[in-house]
Amino acid sequence: MKYLRRLIWYIATRLMIITGVLGLMTIAFYFSMNASNIQIILKDGMARRAQVVMMGEGEESLENYFSPTYLSRDAALQTTRNGTNPYSRYQITGLDHRLSMEWMWSWPWEDTARATVVERVPGIDGRILSSYRTTLPEDQWAVPRWQSGRYDVILSRENGRWRIKNMTLVAALDTP
Repeated sequence: MKYLRRLIWYIATRLMIITGVLGLMTIAFYFSMNASNIQIILKDGMARRAQVVMMGEGEESLENYFSPTYLSRDAALQTTRNGTNPYSRYQITGLDHRLSMEWMWSWPWEDTARATVVERVPGIDGRILSSYRTTLPEDQWAVPRWQSGRYDVILSRENGRWRIKNMTLVAALDTP
């Protein structure tokens, strides 16, 4: 009886250790999968948002990255809707968009995530439209800089897809 009890205890402890290791590996896998999906959504979504504002592209493509409620109240997109967009006088042909994720957390079993990102656009290729060259002085012909900043972002998983639910500008940064 003594040997049977030791054998059962030996097998049970080994099974508990194996189960614990497999559980940690599963959590790490789902965390890294969510982190990579969130990184892609943030990078592509923020770049598309900058293109919509600067290049005048359609806002329909933003629905793949942002929730409709956030799109209706985004300050950068409001400038394109109400006619105060500073880039409307320029023909923008390209931009150098950079996004770095400083922090991100999402439990594998939750449908929300939080991230802190830094957005920069150090280079914008473009020129003033010819119709504005006669009305504006030469010192205003340069393309305005994009406001770089640090954002707190909340994402949610809806139908298996991550979307940006809210972005809050934490700090405005100088573009290098």
